[in-house]
Amino acid sequence: MGLTADQKEFYKKNGYILLDNIFTNDEIDEMCHTFDKVFDLKKVQNANMEATWEGSWKNNDDNHTSSKKSVLSIHNLQCHSASFTKVLVNKNLVDAVADIVDSPNVLLHHSKAHTKPPEKGTSYPAHQDYHYFPYKNHSPVAAFIHLDDSDKQNGGLCVFPGSHLLGPLQDKSDVHTHHYVDQKRFPIEKATPVNAKKGQVLIFSYLLVHASYPNVSTRQRRMLLIQMVAAEDRPTKQVHISPCHGMVLRGHNVDCRADINRSFIGEVELR
Repeated sequence: MGLTADQKEFYKKNGYILLDNIFTNDEIDEMCHTFDKVFDLKKVQNANMEATWEGSWKNNDDNHTSSKKSVLSIHNLQCHSASFTKVLVNKNLVDAVADIVDSPNVLLHHSKAHTKPPEKGTSYPAHQDYHYFPYKNHSPVAAFIHLDDSDKQNGGLCVFPGSHLLGPLQDKSDVHTHHYVDQKRFPIEKATPVNAKKGQVLIFSYLLVHASYPNVSTRQRRMLLIQMVAAEDRPTKQVHISPCHGMVLRGHNVDCRADINRSFIGEVELR
């Protein structure tokens, strides 16, 4: 299931596209069941799942007046359940991504799951994913799978349409673990909310400036996120290397770079 000409044009102009019918209702139900099961297991194991965004951006953000704000996260989903592995290679999903990255060959970068608790889910600042794992041709995209109806009230995503056309922006973070752009230039109040139904998938460029609202509702907000990249593209730094990084989701690994460490000396590309 590829994209229509109109969808491709919309993505090219805006840097994101919200898609229906990528997954069946049964597939979404399986994801939700597995999601809850894995998170429940991690809680029993007392795993540290806290993933609030650090940095001084919070000093002027009313959403962080309480220290009880929270968002829980699990990374490397394919290492937790075969149900998530099936999601990675879903034909509808990878065909849509192939159209966006303009390559028949799609690789996994990383995967994760987030849940924002009711009434205390934290917000995320405006940022580009680029700063976490820069690539030469900027092909990386995220597939954001909504496991609940999502809107501004329960901590949904928001975007700055067309911001991907600005290219890499200056990193304004004062901590090395988290990155964000100028919050005055990209205030969350001026972002476009992504109002999505359970099962819809938002695909967006890693150059798109995006953020998320706090969850002030009585509803939870669960999501899965898969970062993918064209096999022909090259990382410019040896950073954010996760388990199964480089896994072929569609087509072939055309450069035969299964061991990414051999492509670098430190953080300098060999070729």
